[in-house]
Amino acid sequence: MKQKFNARINALLLLVMLIPALGMAQSKNLVASRRVFPKMDKIGEFEKALANHAQKYHSGDVAWRVFDIRTGPDAGGYHITEGPKSWASEDERGDISPEHEADWNKNVAIYLTDRHSTSYSIYQDSLSTIALGDFTDKINISHVYPKIGKSDNVVIMIKKLKKYWTSVGITVAVYAASSSGPAQYTLVTRYKQGLKEREPGFRKPFKQAYEEANGEGSYAQYLKDASEYVQENWSELLFLRKDLSSK
Repeated sequence: MKQKFNARINALLLLVMLIPALGMAQSKNLVASRRVFPKMDKIGEFEKALANHAQKYHSGDVAWRVFDIRTGPDAGGYHITEGPKSWASEDERGDISPEHEADWNKNVAIYLTDRHSTSYSIYQDSLSTIALGDFTDKINISHVYPKIGKSDNVVIMIKKLKKYWTSVGITVAVYAASSSGPAQYTLVTRYKQGLKEREPGFRKPFKQAYEEANGEGSYAQYLKDASEYVQENWSELLFLRKDLSSK
């Protein structure tokens, strides 16, 4: 009996020790994004082909959410996100099937211009005020590019912004770019109540609420930090196209 009891205790201890490793191995915080721009006279054909492709080849970890880019320098394009998934699942995915590639190249890409981009981003739970999978149909993406050597300072700025977001109920998912060009943080405001959240008076003015969350004089410091640590930032509105996304 004693040997069986000890065996059970050892098995339980081993399981407890493995739990952190299993959690790390199964972490799905990676999102792949692709931006494409159809020919203006082929939008209808492109959308039909894109929807067919998404619904035939993209499900589970590689499910697609497709957005119209409504404003900003990429307006008129389509923003396609894949995931969330893990780096391990990218390894295990292997080569995409010839049928998959052929469908994209022959049925979708023929309606596209040469303009396109792809990227990887890692969800930053400690900087966000909404869970990775808690999606909304209307979003604002702010692209923040730190100056060289100033990424840590920008993270501190975002942590202070998080205190402000939390205090007024703004839901923001923060991502860090990975092997995708210049260092970048994307702050994705997810409008749980729709675009009326942008109306003046819906919430307290930014300066007032920011200082209430971070202390008197913090707004002036925020402006100083932004000019010192941020190379560039810009934003855009995007609307989900459920009809073009994975089912």
